[in-house]
This record gives sequence, structure tokens and C-alpha cells, in this order.
Amino acid sequence: MATSRKPGSKTAPKKNVSGQSSARNSDSAAAKAPRRGTGDLLAKQAADVEATVAALPFNENKAAEHGRQQATMPPEGTEIIPPSPLVSASTLAESNESAKVGTRADAGANPTVGSLDRVRVDGSGQRLTTNQGVPVADNQNSLKAGLRGPALLKDFILREKITHFDHERIPERIVHARGSAAHGYFESYKKHTKLTRAAPFQEAGKITPVFVRFSTVAGERGSKDTARDVRGFAVKFYTDEGNWDLVGNNMPVFFIQDAMKFPDLVHAVKPEPHHAMPQAASAHDTFWDFVSLMPESTHMLMWLMSDRAIPRSYRMMQGFGVHTFRFVNDQGQSCFVKFHWTPLQGTHALLWDEAVKISGCDPDYHRRDLWEAIEAGAYPEWELGVQVFSEQDAERFSFDILDATKIVPEELVPITPLGRMVLNRNPDNFFAETEQVAFCTAHVIPGIDFTNDPLLAGRIHSYVDTQLSRLGGPNFHEIPINAPIAPVHNNQRDGLHRQAIHRGKVAYEPNSLGGGCPFQAGAAGFVSFPEPVEQDEVRGKPEKFAEHFNQAALFFNSQRPVEQAHIVAAFRFELSKLTVPAIRQRVVSMLRNASEDLAAQVADGLGMTLPEPMPRALPKPPKAEVTSSEALSMFALPGQVGVATRKVAIFVGDGVDGEQVAAAQKALVKAGAVGRLIGPRVGAFSAADGSQIDADASFENEPSVLFDGVILPDGEGTAKAWARDGRAGEFVKDQFRHLKTILALGEAVAFVEGAGVLRDEEDAGLLLHSDPPKGAIASFLEALAKHKHFERETDPPLL
Repeated sequence: MATSRKPGSKTAPKKNVSGQSSARNSDSAAAKAPRRGTGDLLAKQAADVEATVAALPFNENKAAEHGRQQATMPPEGTEIIPPSPLVSASTLAESNESAKVGTRADAGANPTVGSLDRVRVDGSGQRLTTNQGVPVADNQNSLKAGLRGPALLKDFILREKITHFDHERIPERIVHARGSAAHGYFESYKKHTKLTRAAPFQEAGKITPVFVRFSTVAGERGSKDTARDVRGFAVKFYTDEGNWDLVGNNMPVFFIQDAMKFPDLVHAVKPEPHHAMPQAASAHDTFWDFVSLMPESTHMLMWLMSDRAIPRSYRMMQGFGVHTFRFVNDQGQSCFVKFHWTPLQGTHALLWDEAVKISGCDPDYHRRDLWEAIEAGAYPEWELGVQVFSEQDAERFSFDILDATKIVPEELVPITPLGRMVLNRNPDNFFAETEQVAFCTAHVIPGIDFTNDPLLAGRIHSYVDTQLSRLGGPNFHEIPINAPIAPVHNNQRDGLHRQAIHRGKVAYEPNSLGGGCPFQAGAAGFVSFPEPVEQDEVRGKPEKFAEHFNQAALFFNSQRPVEQAHIVAAFRFELSKLTVPAIRQRVVSMLRNASEDLAAQVADGLGMTLPEPMPRALPKPPKAEVTSSEALSMFALPGQVGVATRKVAIFVGDGVDGEQVAAAQKALVKAGAVGRLIGPRVGAFSAADGSQIDADASFENEPSVLFDGVILPDGEGTAKAWARDGRAGEFVKDQFRHLKTILALGEAVAFVEGAGVLRDEEDAGLLLHSDPPKGAIASFLEALAKHKHFERETDPPLL
């Protein structure tokens, strides 16, 4: 417990003129402090400081710095309660207020943390000013010598505006540069104190604010959203015990086992340095050269070549902590933990052809999808679950839980739900929040601790280091989006763009001049788990790290046939882009150790003979506990929201059946889907009943790939008009090729067939009704809920 006491109080009615005089010097003092009760503030301050310091004749906690017991249960620091606020004052002039300096700081206050309301700005009803608050009379013209004369250097308004503009950009992130984010909250299902003392899990229903950023990894800040890539899934919990950053991905493993190789990996996947191509793509020589010489990457390559790498939406992908962490409860007991985010919307993906086309017509596809869903009140939701296991369990596994290229199959350790996360507010300003947010794996709170994962160890260092460069110095924690809601008090001072104005002369600990404050929290603070370490200092890897292919095989064997076909096609495409055939040979030889069938199909698709299998680093690998896991297929999570937020195109034109259009719109709105009227152009069309229908999209500005399904109503002459527009036919063909739900009514059936759609009575999701039945819209919605109709897929596509 903290030693907390008040110093003794002595007063003297007699005036001490010499003491008052001495108190006016800042470079030396008399042998005795001035007595109190003279009515002189300087003397009183000196007397109160003396009394506070005298109350701590020695460091009472010094003996407690030694020994194991004190290391695991450190004592709280000593606090001396000063006789008056004068003790901690920087200046006695703090009582002189103004509109700028305000008053003195409240005891224990730090206004740089807390709600973002303290920095939100709204210019409604306000006149334009400079950054110095000077009203701007003319914001249209620079200051010139005459109407046609030269611009003048003394135009400070122009200079400020241009100079600020010239410096508006900051260095982008080396990886995860392209991202989108949202605010929300985490709600704990129940009290989880047996598992951990971490603040978000201490009470049933406890709410913790969060800020979540999703991102691609390889591309630059202006690259496309739909690249084949890993997606970042970073969550900042603003807890009442500080910020906790769970910085993960939408894939549970990674390419490498040790942070030493991270710069090499990133250099390999980034655009090749001699010509800076390709952007946001792994389909090039340097990436595949590197990973084929790093066979531990095989498992991650399976995930990267799967549909997980081209999600339909950020809202429809899982998130993982990747590494094994520790939970620590208030008894100091620890267990291993792996984090899983499961989307309520289910896991759904794009097709590769679809992703490529989307990148051309809307490179902001995922950013727009997240923004629009939140604006519409369709708040994305995920469940946070954990796999919890002991060190004894970990020892029995055939793989090493410190190896970031491995998962713990759910068949060995099931997932325990802890709570849910809801994203319910978009940022007010992209730069101030999404771009300036600083996630860091080193940001943990009491109850969360690290393991000896060698990749995690490097991330703990790297994420802090990169913010120093990107955000301009060590005070990035004071940027509002990064500031915690928990109190912040320490002795860190100064640095570029420092915002906190600290009161008092003390900036060190231990101290007596500040009453010992801020004092160490002791066992109430973060105490690292005392994991025994009895090893030699070496550079190397454990033997279990040498097994590289069991879990790659597990992933491939766990996929549905259509998912396996997509993995084959992805490898085929990526390797076909290489300019060095020998690298293709090496990759396929590596794949033979994971799946002979996969390797054979890839080789056949590249017109090459099957090479010999790559020699294994571990000639006799251990037998895998699990060889197939249903949880690894995206089909395991269809979602719980039906067609909510799905986008549906409704074709319109002059003569369209207005009643069918209205019925379709009404049904879609009721189901939570988004229906858009699309025609040869935007604007009004006359329906068959004489009503006006206003199209808000056209075949030109909203192509097929931006929609999850299409409805083509009946009409007088509309089908013929659509048939004369090649873009309309292309729209329907792409909907069919991309396995989406198509509903055509009346004359629209002939248009669909004329567009080249291969009608088959068995075609799932192809609803063609020359004589529309009553339940046509309901059947469409039922089919739309399946997302895609993979029964129609062929390789190569027939249409």
C-alpha cells in the first residue's frame, strides 16, 4: 500500500522578515525555511515545500526494490499530501487569470486525455480567419501591386495558406498504408476475472470504447481496396486502465517466424525497386523468389491464395491476433490465449475477376461499403472469442505455439466467446483520426502479456519506432485519437509538438518536492508475468519450427471443392506473371509437400512438368493431430443478417412496369437491402402507368460488379431499349459470370437470354419468369441471401 500522510504543521504569529526576503530568491536559501503564518505567499510556499520534503526523510521503498517477491508484487509508492497547492505550483502568478492562460490546473487533472469532444471543431456560422485568428477579408485574391501587378512578399495570409497546404501530408505507413476506420464499442458478455484482470472483461455488460482500422498491407495509401492481400484488423481499446491495441490481420498466421526477416519480406512484396512495379500486388518475381526460399511461408500462402485475400467487405471478414499472448488474472495465474473476431455478417468474398473489375470502377470499394453501412445504421458487429490453453497443453502439440506460421486448430482448443464489438460511428475527419491513429503491439494493459514469439518481439519494437518517424516524434500519444481515456501522469517531458503543460518543478521519481507524485502503482499496475528463463543466448529456432507443411495441408484439405479451385486458380495466375520460370518450378516443388493434387493442377495450368518435391527442413515431420477442420472454410460462417446491406440493381427505362419497381424497392427496404434504380442514364423515366421513376445510377457510372444482384422488371419496350445498349448486356453477363442472383420478369426474360446468359432449369440463382408468379421477389431475396451461386461456376467461365 502507498504510504500517504500529511506533514506536520507549525505556525508562528511573529513576522520573519528575513525569511520573507530569503523566499524571494530562486538561487539559494537560508539555513531554515521561513515560518508559516506571516501572510506572505512566497514565504508560505517555501515553508510548505520544506514541510512536505521533511516528511520524507528517506526513500522508504528502496529496500523493496530487491528480491523476487518484490519483483512480482511491487509496493505502491509513497505519497505525501502537501499542506497546500502552493507546493506543486510552477509559479505563484498562476492565480492571475486571462482568457488564454485560464486558471491553475485542477489537482490530478490532464485535459489532454479523454473524450474527443475537447478537440472537435465546427465552423458553422463563423467567419474565415487565419491560423492566428485574424479575420480574412478576401479569400479570393493574393495581395498585388495594382490589379495586374506582381504579388507581394508581405502577403502573410497567402503565405500561411500555401505553406500549410505544402505540409499537409505526412509519411505514409511502410505497410498497412491503405486503410479505413470507425469508432464503436466492445461489450463483455459476462465477468471473466478467472481468465484475466484485463479491464474490458471485468463485468458483465461492461462497455469499452474502441477505434478499429482495417487495411491492406502491401499497397500505398492511394492504392485499390480490392487487391489480393492480407487485411489488417487493428483494434484500439480505450480502457479505464489505459489503451490496449490488439493489432492483427484477417488471417491467423504469417509468412515468417522471426522479426529478423520482416524487412526482407516487405522489400520482396513491395514494387520492385528498379521500376516501382507492380503496385499493391504479389504477382511478381521478387515476392515469389523470397517465399519459395522460405518454405515456412507455405501455410500463409494458402491463406493468401484463398478467397480470404479478396473479401466482399471489411464487415465480412474474420480477425485474428495472429500471435499467442498471455492472459493473467488478479492472482498472478497465467494461461496462453489466441484472439478471434467473428463477423455477424458472415465471411464472404469476391471472385478474382470481380475484384479486378471493381478496382477500376471503384478503388474505394471497401472504404465506401464500411462508411455507407454505418451511415445507414447497419452497424457491423463481431464476436470476440479466445482459445485458452495451458503451458502443459502447448507442450503436447506437434507444433510450437510461438510459431506465427501455425494455428491452434479449434478441434484441439475450442473458442470461448468473451463479448461483442459494434462499430457505430464514422470518423469526423479521416486525416485526424484514421491517418494519425497509431497502433502498437506494445500497448497492453494489466491482464494482457506477451509470449516469447520471436515475430511478436520485433513488432513490439517496430510499431513504436515507426510512429516516431511518421507522426513527428515521441508525443504521438497526445494526438487526440491516440490519447487514452484513462488518466496519464508521468515524468516524460518536452519533445516536438508537446501539448501538456505540466504544473510544478518535479519531473522525476522518486521525489519529495512534489509529495512523491506521481508515484508508482505497485501491484495495481502492469506487472510482467514472471516466466522462468534459463537458456543460453543464441540465434536460432526451436526444432518444432522446422515443420513447414502440415498446416498448409490442413488448410487446403479443409476447403470446399470450389474454394480449392479458387486457390489453384490464384496460384496459377500469380505464377503466370513471373518472368523467371525457375521460380515457378521452385514454388510448385514446395507445394508438393502440402498437396500433390494442388501442385499437379498448378503445374498443369502453367504448362510445366511437375518438379521433384522440395527437400524438407524436417525429413520426418510429426503426425498432425488434425488433418481437416470445417472451421477453416469460409462456408462455416454464412452470417446471421440475411440480405441486409446487400446492394441490388433494379433496371429501369421508359415504359418499365412501375408497380413491379415499387414492389421490388419496398421488399428490399423491408429486408434491409439497398436497391438502386439504374438505367441508360441517370434522371427521370416514364413508367408504363405514367408515373415518373428517377434513376440514381446508370450503366455507365455503376457497373455490375458493384451490385450483389439484379432485378429486371417487365415493361413496354424497355427490354428492347436495354438490348440496344451494350452496357446493359455486359451488366447482366457479369452478374451471371460472378454467380449473382438474377430476377427477370416478363419481356426482360428475352433480354437476359439475348444477352448470352446460358439458361438452364438447374441454374441456381437465375430466376426467369415470363409470367411472373406472386412470390417472385421473395424467391429473389431467398436466393440473394446465399451471396453467390457456386453451382454455376466453371473454369474457364463459359460466358
